[in-house]
Amino acid sequence: MGWNSWNRFGCHIDEKTVRAVADAMVASGMRDAGYQYVVIDDCWQDKRDTDGNMMPDPAKFPSGIKALADYVHSKGLKFGIYSDAGSMTCGRRPGSQGHEYQDAVAYARWGVDYLKYDWCFTGTRNSEEAYALMADALRSTGRDIVFSICDWGISRPTMVDKSMPWEWGAKIGNLWRTTEDIYDAWAGRKGTSLGMVNILDLTESLYAYAGPGHWNDPDMLEIGNGGMSDVEYRAQFSLWAMIAAPLIAGNDIAHMSDATRAILLNRDVIAVDQDNLGRAGHRVRKNGDLEVWARPLADGGRAVVLFNRGEHPADITADWTDLGFPATAALKVRDLWANKSLGRASGHFTANVAPHGVVMVRLGM
Repeated sequence: MGWNSWNRFGCHIDEKTVRAVADAMVASGMRDAGYQYVVIDDCWQDKRDTDGNMMPDPAKFPSGIKALADYVHSKGLKFGIYSDAGSMTCGRRPGSQGHEYQDAVAYARWGVDYLKYDWCFTGTRNSEEAYALMADALRSTGRDIVFSICDWGISRPTMVDKSMPWEWGAKIGNLWRTTEDIYDAWAGRKGTSLGMVNILDLTESLYAYAGPGHWNDPDMLEIGNGGMSDVEYRAQFSLWAMIAAPLIAGNDIAHMSDATRAILLNRDVIAVDQDNLGRAGHRVRKNGDLEVWARPLADGGRAVVLFNRGEHPADITADWTDLGFPATAALKVRDLWANKSLGRASGHFTANVAPHGVVMVRLGM
């Protein structure tokens, strides 16, 4: 859990913004809710010096990366950074190809806790080998650094290496991207980016690959960036929690609305995402635009999302037999967005669900 600069700020990122985000993560309660990592994405780099050392952009980061990492750490948070397996990053800054060990040593010296490693300008490189090389470099530093494999999966039309990182990612990194980038829309394609439900559908079938320490990554949250409604943002947050996705906020949390804060700070939904069993949920029933998703939990219960993709309100029913419970079981039901107990239900649970919305409940004995 954490925050990444890209979805809101893109290349317009600097140390003042990152410090404000770190401050806001504490003041808003996000840190105490479990958000740990403050991650700078692309465009922090300037050029390499004569010895090949990566230099931060002096206009954007005049204090240097170590000073910024120290500030983030002083807030009880962890610090993340970005690089690329190619000759250049996607933002056309210097990549790490040929400098893997040199860059890893620099990250460790700066106090980096998380590396997002992208896949632009990689030519004919083999992705598994390229990511394994950087993973070895990070391990050689002796510092515990989360390794985020940003390989995009096989869905990107322009990719030469049609890799499936979920097949090898667990032995190399901690999380791997399952698709192209997300953009702030319910559905569709924008260049090489996909809408929220498109990414959800591509990731759903990969649930068996996720587990403690190695996670499917359907890309970052768009909550609060303005391209979707709050109903749709609650759907993203709920469904990302159901598939055990990293919860990486991508908004301007220093200036977020009360509605955005309420979504990102829903402790009941966060508890589902962070459940100790570490098993990802998936779709268990589909009837046109009406779906039921379920996730097994460490206490023997289930998290359930009733998901309405349609344009009109609709009743959706989750049957106990679809969830692995006896049909006769009387289960406790807690509504995770209303934050209240609904008593017990036998055999099934039904709710009316808003268009593009969800009802999310927790079931238990």
